Amino acid sequence: MQRGRPGPAWSMLPDALVAIRGVKPMNVRMPAIFTTVLTAAVLSASPAWAQGETRFGVWDNSTNPNNVMTYEPYEKGGMKITVSNPSDPKATWSYVTMFDGKFRSVTGQQNSETAVEIINEKSTRIYNKRDGVVYQVVINTLSADNNTINNEYIRMDKDGKITGVTHVTYLRRAKK
Repeated sequence: MQRGRPGPAWSMLPDALVAIRGVKPMNVRMPAIFTTVLTAAVLSASPAWAQGETRFGVWDNSTNPNNVMTYEPYEKGGMKITVSNPSDPKATWSYVTMFDGKFRSVTGQQNSETAVEIINEKSTRIYNKRDGVVYQVVINTLSADNNTINNEYIRMDKDGKITGVTHVTYLRRAKK
């Protein structure tokens, strides 16, 4: 077994610290490793507002002109999503999210709630609930260029059994 400084973590410590009587390598190494891991996690974390910020704007369904999504800021770090039908403005509905997985009421759809959680920097998972039962999960993924949203709609029965999956692509509307 090699004695002295047992690894790269020790190369960052001053000689005086290593020479302190009674300091065992693990007592110093573990806090150093913990601090490094914690710092990396904090610096690489994607804040919730980044999800909204990259999505803000108007998005047109690529195959159905009567399905338009508008994403806009909501409070501090949240987002409001409005789904509208240009041919029937009364059919508009909306919800807000703080990306915390908490269910919130849907405006324009009776007895409906939606919860949104972050999967990663480009994807969210949306839970749609009606009359207290989750009936649909949507995986919403933003493209690398931030100009396309792909939604996978997973429909379920009251027991959670998948009954169907559909795909819809939304294209960012050019700003005028």
